[in-house]
Amino acid sequence: MKRLFDLLLALVAAVILVVPVLLVAMAVRLTSSGPALYWSDRVGRHNRIFKMPKFRSMRVGTPAVATHLLADPKAHLTPIGSFLRKSSLDELPQLWSILVGDMSFVGPRPALFNQHDLIELRTQLGVHALVPGLTGWAQINGRDELPIPNKVKLDVEYLQRQSLWFDMRILWLTFVKVIRRDGITH
Repeated sequence: MKRLFDLLLALVAAVILVVPVLLVAMAVRLTSSGPALYWSDRVGRHNRIFKMPKFRSMRVGTPAVATHLLADPKAHLTPIGSFLRKSSLDELPQLWSILVGDMSFVGPRPALFNQHDLIELRTQLGVHALVPGLTGWAQINGRDELPIPNKVKLDVEYLQRQSLWFDMRILWLTFVKVIRRDGITH
């Protein structure tokens, strides 16, 4: 049921968002050198690595680490990078990952391939069995500010509580957070 929900919602969103996606892609290309999309190696279900697309908000050559690990994240942003991140427009290409089954709308956010502490803790607690999500319970309860143990605790809570209704609640709360720009640090 969840996969069907993801497919239908992703198809509807792709049709509705085709023009904004094209406009953002053009804006990225016009304001900085390099491709419009950045394909990030991420950890998916059962710790399988997949390529996750995002609109490029960082300059070409930025180290592939979590943003909070950069000495000065703002120095790496493209001219529209901050706007893309604060508006969450950089996440729109992940509809592709949902359509191909690498991601779901709701689940734990996919870890970067080199976030070994996060991957290990999720694996120990069974969270690695979930399909990662565009948004998740941890996302709406702290996003970038959460220490890894707290993030994984919320991922485990999602694992235990998952249902279509819980997913719909998380999607609604995500919408509210994006509109308010809550929990975005860069």
